[in-house]
Amino acid sequence: MAQVALREPTVYTQYVDMHGALVISQADSRPMYVQIVEQVKQRVAVGDWPPGLELPSIRELAVALQVSVITVKRAYLELEREGVIVTRHGKGSWVSEGSGLGRELVEAELLGHLDRAVLVGERLGLTSAEVADRLHERWQRRQED
Repeated sequence: MAQVALREPTVYTQYVDMHGALVISQADSRPMYVQIVEQVKQRVAVGDWPPGLELPSIRELAVALQVSVITVKRAYLELEREGVIVTRHGKGSWVSEGSGLGRELVEAELLGHLDRAVLVGERLGLTSAEVADRLHERWQRRQED
């Protein structure tokens, strides 16, 4: 009788390079902590950073972005105040699990895209009805796919 060697299950750990996803611009007139806050919210809104994803430590992100620890701490505090992240002292910070956060952020994302669509429509000389018609056409096409 042949023996079957049982192997331990393979476990994979997925590492997310969160530092590369954030870019701080010295040319941007907004404070650096605001740039961090907006980029984290953007990543959460589009689903790149799902609920429960652990964020880098304040110190780790400060080193990666080449900003002060105080800057990152201020950004994390703002994100926590807005309900985007949850922080446990001594344990770390994670993307928030709930309270409608995802929908709220996605709504803001949608409104931003619609604002840009209106501007492009104006540049093309389209009426609001023509822009709405094109949106409707795109919606229909998406539903058929």
